[in-house]
Amino acid sequence: MDYRVSVDTGGTFTDVVVTDSDGNFTVGKALTDKKRAFNSINAGLTVAAEQLRTTTEKLLSKTSVFIYGTTRATNGIVERKTAKTAFLTTSGFPDILLLKEGGKTEPHNLSIPYPEPYIPRELTFEIPERINAEGGIEQELDVGYTTKLVEDLLKSGVEAIAVCFLWSVANPEHELKVEQIIRSIKAELPITLSHRLNPIVREYRRASSAAIDASLKPLMQSYLLNLQSDLAEAGYQNDVLVSTSYGGVMHLTDIVEKPIFLVKSGPAMAPIAGKAYVSAENLDDNIIVCDAGGTTFDVSLVRDGTIEFSRDTWLGPRWMGDNLGMASVAVHSIGAGGGSIAWVDSGGLLRVGPQSAGSEPGPACYGLGGTSPTVTDAAVMLGYIDPAHFLGGRMDLDQKAAHDAIAKLGEALGQSVDKTAFAIMAVANENMIEAIKELTINEGINPAESTLVAGGGAGGLGIVPIANELGCKKILVPRTAGALSASGMQFSDIITEAGASKLTTTDNFDFEGVKEALKKIDNDLGAFKENLNNRGIEDTEIRYFVEARYRFQVWELEIELKNGEFNSELDVKDLITKFHQMHERVFAIIDEGQTVECLNWRGRLIGKVKAPSLEPSRTSETKSKKHDREKETIFDGKKVKTSIFKGEVLSVGDKISGPAVIEEPTSTLVVYPDSSVVVSGGGRYIISFNS
Repeated sequence: MDYRVSVDTGGTFTDVVVTDSDGNFTVGKALTDKKRAFNSINAGLTVAAEQLRTTTEKLLSKTSVFIYGTTRATNGIVERKTAKTAFLTTSGFPDILLLKEGGKTEPHNLSIPYPEPYIPRELTFEIPERINAEGGIEQELDVGYTTKLVEDLLKSGVEAIAVCFLWSVANPEHELKVEQIIRSIKAELPITLSHRLNPIVREYRRASSAAIDASLKPLMQSYLLNLQSDLAEAGYQNDVLVSTSYGGVMHLTDIVEKPIFLVKSGPAMAPIAGKAYVSAENLDDNIIVCDAGGTTFDVSLVRDGTIEFSRDTWLGPRWMGDNLGMASVAVHSIGAGGGSIAWVDSGGLLRVGPQSAGSEPGPACYGLGGTSPTVTDAAVMLGYIDPAHFLGGRMDLDQKAAHDAIAKLGEALGQSVDKTAFAIMAVANENMIEAIKELTINEGINPAESTLVAGGGAGGLGIVPIANELGCKKILVPRTAGALSASGMQFSDIITEAGASKLTTTDNFDFEGVKEALKKIDNDLGAFKENLNNRGIEDTEIRYFVEARYRFQVWELEIELKNGEFNSELDVKDLITKFHQMHERVFAIIDEGQTVECLNWRGRLIGKVKAPSLEPSRTSETKSKKHDREKETIFDGKKVKTSIFKGEVLSVGDKISGPAVIEEPTSTLVVYPDSSVVVSGGGRYIISFNS
């Protein structure tokens, strides 16, 4: 039996998905060990191996593909637990990372200072050099000064260096000279050159991506190489693939050179799974994918069957956070997972998140020393999660600890434990609703006309009231909801990007300049394609994009091109038409007489990997929907006798009316009163509201 293994290491749980050659999905889940990635992976693999009636060693020895995703890079950035990194920039421009793009959340509130830059000012250094917009050298690089500076930086304990010079995209000579100087002093020091990583015109985004990438290299290179070594020692002998922010995967040996692609790598896989599951059910291909894990609630979109991408990804608040500067699946994340902590603010109002109990110490009910009330604790007290059946009974929960934590919060609110628990769940749901609205209604998408996919271990706890509030009529909950992102990795292709900067306009199109930019992209992708071919991946395609805008506009839209060629005015007219269509979709207006400016050109190479078939239909020996037991749960503040079902005994076509709870090994689905669920042909749960 041949296996494919995908792993998603989150802030609270590590999810493991194993598929066999028949398309069967097996899910393992374990608390995340933040000290060594393989410890939690091994724990999850052990759970999956037990279900497959084999050992971890035998499972890994028969695994042909291993795909890994992690939130470690994102968490490192947010928590500023990255390497000590120096930022070298052109003399006169030390404030690029401080001023960002000039905006603030409240631009007219002068009492709000700019936040600290990603790399502190004391580690930002101005280098005497200057290149103009045409690529001409205005001032030669001061080699002596730069050499002395690099020597001093190494003596001070700097672990990585990011270099971003003005107009290096027009002429990278000075950035390359700095690299030579650094290599001559310490060859193995991690370095990121902005023109090589992200060749775009926008100075801040190029600088930010270079700074983030360099700061991650020591952390992630050690982390991933240790993982590769641990897997080999445990019996896995093939390549390790790593999920990226593109919504695809890359080989580990490639990703360690550009660890910035690991940022949001886990959440980027959820819409891939959502798209696959919805397509299998022949539901509407406008999809809202929700992934509620232990730490965050992530929302992503699939519009007309196409996963939404963004080049405007902020880590932290817009304008005030740090911009990734790179393409990523459009994911909106908030601190509203199962481990989100409930608290009372100075005004006496109940809040939930963004702080999370994580996996250490975790929610109070985990019995690992946590005392703060969380969403999971509230679900236990409401009866939605049975302490004796959590994670399929592999982890016993401490109901008394959950009670005590919520009781203490209830005292501050002047409410009973039951009412406090229900209020925690209601506030958490409202936070999730607002997150969905921000990504849908604010972008002109009507949730009522979309399919809602619920994923994550905590996704099924409140998806019914969330859908009801949004007006969604079609709700899909996969059996693998508890490991949605890890499931998405099973369907992902190998993807990489290359870019080039070339400013031109449609009224005076620079055909030769654009051809040169596209040729550079093809050359860069050609080397990666050859590497894939050597690894046995022959089925590849390249898609081309341009970032364009109307003249005098500030921000660009990304337009997909019909091919990578511009030979005549007909190709330019096709670009203009596509830009108008995109502008109308996003802004509901077009300006047909306006000139279109093109700035940055991109090529995305996709290597097709044979994905497993979707999880097969499930049937039990006897077609019965007999519940496992009954217990009291709380809905709308009232105790209700509720039927509890084991998911594995349900058959295709079974219909269950609420109130009910369906327990899967890695997730829980709460069927609220006035709603019902049907087991689909693929064994997934389709929820509807009773009329």
